[in-house]
Amino acid sequence: MEYVTQILLVLALVFVVALGVFVLAVLLLFAIDRTQTGDAIRRNYPVIGRFRGLFSTLGEFFRQYFFAMDREEMPFNRAQRDWVTHATKGKGNTIAFGSTRNLGVPGTPIFVPAAFPPLAGQFAPTDPMVIGSGARIPFEARSIYNISGMSYGAISRPAVEALSRGAAEAGIWMNTGEGGLSPFHLSGGCDIVYQIGTAKYGVRDGDGNLCDDSLRAVAAHENVRMFEVKLAQGAKPGKGGILPGEKVTPEIAAIRGIPEGRDSISPNRHADIDDFGELLDVIGHIREVTGRPVGFKTVVGSSLVWEEMFERIVARGAASAPDFITIDGGEGGTGAAPMPLMDLVGMPIRDALPRMVDLRDRYGLKERIRMIASGKLMVPGDVAWAICAGADFVTSARGFMFSLGCIQALKCNRNTCPTGITTHDPRLQRGLVVEDKYKKVAHYAQSVISEVEMIAHSVGVTEPRQMRRRHVRVVQADGSSIRLNESRPSYNTNTAL
Repeated sequence: MEYVTQILLVLALVFVVALGVFVLAVLLLFAIDRTQTGDAIRRNYPVIGRFRGLFSTLGEFFRQYFFAMDREEMPFNRAQRDWVTHATKGKGNTIAFGSTRNLGVPGTPIFVPAAFPPLAGQFAPTDPMVIGSGARIPFEARSIYNISGMSYGAISRPAVEALSRGAAEAGIWMNTGEGGLSPFHLSGGCDIVYQIGTAKYGVRDGDGNLCDDSLRAVAAHENVRMFEVKLAQGAKPGKGGILPGEKVTPEIAAIRGIPEGRDSISPNRHADIDDFGELLDVIGHIREVTGRPVGFKTVVGSSLVWEEMFERIVARGAASAPDFITIDGGEGGTGAAPMPLMDLVGMPIRDALPRMVDLRDRYGLKERIRMIASGKLMVPGDVAWAICAGADFVTSARGFMFSLGCIQALKCNRNTCPTGITTHDPRLQRGLVVEDKYKKVAHYAQSVISEVEMIAHSVGVTEPRQMRRRHVRVVQADGSSIRLNESRPSYNTNTAL
């Protein structure tokens, strides 16, 4: 009994001490909050006002896992993320009981089923398509769906390795992003598209100018199939790349040719490209030096502006044209961008893509210039829509991030990514096991392609590139729908509308 009494006395003493510490902490916080001047809520409501910030921080978590419906979240909802997750397992991706998608939302694409679709034995393979037939070393691209630009720096070493190996497994290409070519891009043996950003990382001289010797060195890698001059990306048109200094490791600094530990901020545009004539000159120069197909990536604000480029191409001759144009929608993503640019600048891909396809076709360059669509196109329906609208290829970055295990934690710019994808913290990178993830990358790509082919068969054609604008309808404000070729008539006179 005496032993029990002693335990109770000790517990009581601990409780009193803990209570005292708690009261002192509350009084200290009260004094801090009352005297600080930066936060009006905390100044007027000491201690209690702190919960507002806590709940705001936790709100993102609770909305994602408890309160948001499957189709409500942005930038990608749970239904989309779940589709990718199931696709990475390579075991089929069916659902039950009915669609959860609201088909009455204006702009929703609805594919037109054929009365008598082709039988299984009538399906045709999606043949490879040549890009840059006039280059010394054209690229025969095998896949309609590929990996968009993500630089080593923006994403981690194991993420790059898994993407490279997964791309090789699936037979798709991988874009390096603007951070240069790392050994990890090459490790899987996949086809590589080398992106030249405004800072020209990896192919610049000591003054930051384009270096022919460096271009030749990059092109000497057999896996480097094409070069892409990045004029702009959807999340931040008119703003260069941003890589926080804490992510500029010694290795990344060496690959990019920049100081270690300092913010890597690219110019907002190429200093040596002031107009469309100079753009064509630079593209032609890179193509001549490397022998590889060369194109560019941009964001469209007005298709009228781009008419001048096509006029110059016609005047100079088709050989002067870029081998491909990548159109990124204004809704495109990135790890770090100012909110006004991310939210407010640039046409969405569903407006921009048909406009640029029509310009290309109007000037008779359909067979010369391949069109690549990018910007939140990560599930089969979006990819199929882009092909119907005129894209020859579709690329995605965030779709493949989800295939690596991204949980949309929205911490890409903080070096604290909990899945190891966008962090250079070795402890967090440990969670991304390349041997497992590369298979998921491949399964995801194969699933997208397979289901795009399934949509193509449903609308009555034997392979995806036979789809046209008449094969998809778009929901209008009154709930009715019209064919895409009614709202966006094609300028291509050589194929059925």
